[in-house]
Amino acid sequence: MTGIRLTAPAPGWAIDADVVVVGSGVAGLTTALRCAAAGLDTVVVTKARLDDGSTRWAQGGIAAALGEGDTPEQHLDDTLVAGAGLCDEEAVRTLVTEGPDAVRRLITTGATFDTTDSGDIALTREGGHHRRRIAHAGGDATGAEISRALVEAVRSAALHTIENALVLDLLTDAEGRTAGVSLHVMGEGQHDGVGAVRAPSVVLATGGMGQVFSATTNPSVSTGDGVALALRAGAEVSDLEFVQFHPTVLFLGADSEGQQPLVSEAVRGEGAHLVDATGTRFMLGQHELAELAPRDIVAKAITRQMHEHGTEHMYLDARHFGERMWEQRFPTILAACRAHGIDPVTEPIPVAPAAHYASGGIRTDLRGRTTVPGLYACGEVACTGVHGANRLASNSLLEGLVFAERIAADIAETRPPRTEPAETASEGGGEPVALLAPETRTAIQRIMTRGAGVLRSAGSLAAAAEELEALHRSAAADVDAADPKDAVPGVDAWEVTNLLLVSRVLVAAAREREETRGCHWREDRPDRDDAHWRRHLVVRIAADRTPVVHRTETAAFPPVRAAD
Repeated sequence: MTGIRLTAPAPGWAIDADVVVVGSGVAGLTTALRCAAAGLDTVVVTKARLDDGSTRWAQGGIAAALGEGDTPEQHLDDTLVAGAGLCDEEAVRTLVTEGPDAVRRLITTGATFDTTDSGDIALTREGGHHRRRIAHAGGDATGAEISRALVEAVRSAALHTIENALVLDLLTDAEGRTAGVSLHVMGEGQHDGVGAVRAPSVVLATGGMGQVFSATTNPSVSTGDGVALALRAGAEVSDLEFVQFHPTVLFLGADSEGQQPLVSEAVRGEGAHLVDATGTRFMLGQHELAELAPRDIVAKAITRQMHEHGTEHMYLDARHFGERMWEQRFPTILAACRAHGIDPVTEPIPVAPAAHYASGGIRTDLRGRTTVPGLYACGEVACTGVHGANRLASNSLLEGLVFAERIAADIAETRPPRTEPAETASEGGGEPVALLAPETRTAIQRIMTRGAGVLRSAGSLAAAAEELEALHRSAAADVDAADPKDAVPGVDAWEVTNLLLVSRVLVAAAREREETRGCHWREDRPDRDDAHWRRHLVVRIAADRTPVVHRTETAAFPPVRAAD
């Protein structure tokens, strides 16, 4: 334990449970449903409403070897290639072999996927896949359908849910084992203000941290809260430098910030072409799969074209689909484009890369256990080793499903006893973190976009590190001042403080990795260096709040030490 915590009032209320699941996407709700079915008293905590997580924004679908002629082995091969030498093969094998049945169980739960005329699940292709293995729903509204089904199942099961609640810090008992979480509930209700859910098992399924960048496909709630909590609790994170930038995000202008509309990879899977302003395709000859190359390759190609042409975007041309196909297969994307004055039926779509997915996160084993006893992580917040240096398209929802079931099985099997949080933790003790003013959020996002975006270098990362450390030092100095002007505890201040912590750790890892691999693109180190860098970077926060980066000896993760 680091002894570091967010500055917050002591919990004014508390409830007890066997398991608290933080997050309401596919990972969180699947874990909660499986834990409840095993007879565990389960509480779901979510930052907004139950259906407001990242899952609902997933357009393309969920990958699994469900089609005729496809096999888990082929799915494994495609995943390993996309991961650029850093996937954990055992984790990938777990994903692809358990994935098809996990999808079938999701259908049993109530999710309805698009089907062919013969009644089979309709499958499409996306980047990096050599087979049509992406199941989709509502054309391009797969995440929304999965979220709907799981939310309905949670409500039918009458699970205890706490909505509009920002998780703050991990509570631990006298032995350093997980004893619950502190949280702040926004708005009036059964629980209000800062409180605690006391439970011996905590599952973080808080999603991503795309809001560290100015432009992202992530919703506004994706501020890295789970990763920040885990770091303060002493957990290890890994592969945080591998931020996937989705190649085709609707370009709304160079100054556009916040959540940007995604143009699903499935559009390219159905035959759309990437072109420059003259209508020339530029992916031909760059990769055997052309527009369907892995995402890092396509994002780099678009960025190169933008630099060569001196433009701020490229184009995705799918005019040949015709209006009927657009309306039936991609109604969500069609509506989003038209809402911004672009009609993809008659004109190419302007696109540019934007921050999309964190391939790294809180380091776990194959049962979702972290290096802190009793703390689990699942979904985008976790690093299971499945994604390596670059996530294969549509493996994210599948990972959430498969590892959620594994976490629930582990908790049901071990059934750790409830313990009391240590007195200092339950009273808000420990060493408080200096909070940042909410308006610092934009500064962090611009620093990260400029210094640690799609294209990085030693110089850009060093500048980003110095600017981030200056913000960190300034906040700390203000706390020690005779007349401190530090930010008042509250949701905006807590969020931006979390953003600063995960940004500092991401930049520390990106500076350390002196090569180009997957979605980590160093223009000053353009080559992949397997001899020195086919390794993972594991990071923890020291008691003095500095990131400590450790390079593994091999491409394999070290064991998770928190084995019960």
